[in-house]
Amino acid sequence: MPIDTTLDRTLYAISDLTRRRILLTLKQAVSPASSLAVRRVSRPPHSQANNSQAPLGKNPCLCAGDIQERMRLSQPTISHHMAILTKAGLVEAVKRGQWRWYRRNESAIRRLIKTLRNKL
Repeated sequence: MPIDTTLDRTLYAISDLTRRRILLTLKQAVSPASSLAVRRVSRPPHSQANNSQAPLGKNPCLCAGDIQERMRLSQPTISHHMAILTKAGLVEAVKRGQWRWYRRNESAIRRLIKTLRNKL
């Protein structure tokens, strides 16, 4: 049986509880423009203006600072986990100015589920 490094990378990404919680947080995210009224923002006011210009359109996405705030983890820890999720293809990232926006890659997640069904 050939070695599937893509599957290994993806399984490694979801093997960590924190990364699974991040994926769930992104799944439950509301559109950034509409979330301004309901979520507490602890960053400077200029970040609020950038939230309304999220580069991922109407799809649910969060900036790294939002993920950090919701997960209550340090910025380096969030960056580490987001890099692993992005490299595995489970999360898409777009940089807009000083902000990096993330959303789940739903097609990659569906492919993972299908692959697991077929291989296990």
